[in-house]
Formats: sequence, structure tokens, C-alpha cells
Amino acid sequence: MPKTNHIELTTGETIPVLYEDRSVMAIDKPRGWMLVPASWQKTSRNLQMALTSSIAAKDFWARSRNLKFLRFVHRLDAGTTGILLFAKSLGAVHTFGDLFESRKMEKTYLAVAHGAPKQTEWTCRLKLGPDPEQLGKMIVDPRGGKEAETTFRVLQVVGNTALIEARPFTGRTHQIRVHLAAAGHTIVGDELYGSTARKDLGLRAIGLAYTDPFTRRLVKIRAPVEDFCRRYGFQIALPPPS
Repeated sequence: MPKTNHIELTTGETIPVLYEDRSVMAIDKPRGWMLVPASWQKTSRNLQMALTSSIAAKDFWARSRNLKFLRFVHRLDAGTTGILLFAKSLGAVHTFGDLFESRKMEKTYLAVAHGAPKQTEWTCRLKLGPDPEQLGKMIVDPRGGKEAETTFRVLQVVGNTALIEARPFTGRTHQIRVHLAAAGHTIVGDELYGSTARKDLGLRAIGLAYTDPFTRRLVKIRAPVEDFCRRYGFQIALPPPS
């Protein structure tokens, strides 16, 4: 039975499959789906639950793969689109989760931010911690925060917005969003950290690269960027992954 190149949910929504092997599946996560456990009961947009239900119902995309299990390895915010990695077994969840925890997973994002940064490249190492005054928000916390590191590279500036490549070396909650806000360049549509633009969050996960822990093969996963760039007024062709 041939595999589909997408997931079709019972809602009729389709989610592209960007990469797949015996251990994992990477999807192009649409906007608006949540993964944070504490929020599951408060939304019908629980992606993990939707996928689990679809597998249990033996929907064609899952049946064609003889798929019995799929669980997210890392998280993306509800408003963030792009590459989201799922494991096909509990063992793979732990193994690939260790890659993220040990910083052996290279992550690349595109962010659309307000303003034109003075620097074309910079690294932010501000420590981050939860905001004691607002649940779900993070702040720069030099004393009690956890180490966080993100490199930024400006790709293009159009008017008063910049297209920025972000590479987080740690995986703190809202890391890219807070580090850019601290630099004076909030992400377009990020009302939590100060954006006044009534637009969708301008953040997309476009690259994952790692050495497969089972096969020792180098894996590079890329998500399409053209539609995202055009949506925010940028016309840019990114080079293929090196």
C-alpha cells in the first residue's frame, strides 16, 4: 500500500509530511495547533490528540504506514509553523529527545521582526526565566534564569520589517521571541512580547539537522519558505542547506 505524502485529519485538514524514516516523521505544522499539555483541555486544536485519534481510527495515512504510535519530540508554539518532529516509538521519543536536550539538533528558523537591526549578525546569550507576574510569559532574568543562546542573521529588510534567520542553540520557551524583543525587534504578530501588528506570528521553523542516533547517517530536513516570505512582503531565495 503506497504511503501518502501528507496527513489527512478527520476535519479535512491536510498536513504535509516533510521527512520520514523508520524512527521518525517530520511534518509541516500548520498555524494554530497546540502541543502544550496544560492547554490540551482548553482547545480543540490539540495536534497530538488529533493525530492519536486519527491513528486509532485507522485513517488511510496511518494505515498505509501500519502506524500504531506517533508522539512529538519537541514543541512549537501554536502560532509558529514549520518542521515538527514526531517519533514512531516510545524508545525513539527518548532517543531523539536526548538529541534536543544535549544540543545535538541544529535548528533554523525564519523570523519577521519590526525594525531594521543595526547589526547584520549577532549572538544573544541573555538568560531566560518565567515571568512571575504573567503565566506563560518569559522574561530576561540575569540571576535566576537559565542559559539561552541564539544567533541571528539579517537576510533582508523591507520597509520597517526585517527577515531574520535565527539559530537557537538552547531550547528555552519562547527563546527566539524574547531574545529578539530584548534587541528591540519584536516578531510581527507577537502581541505577548509587544508587537502591535494584527497579523499572524511571523515565525517559521525551516530546518533541522542531526546525526541519526540509530543509523549514524546525517539527516537534513527543510521546510518550504517561499509562501512564508511572500506573506510578509519578502522575495528571497534561500540557499540549500550546507
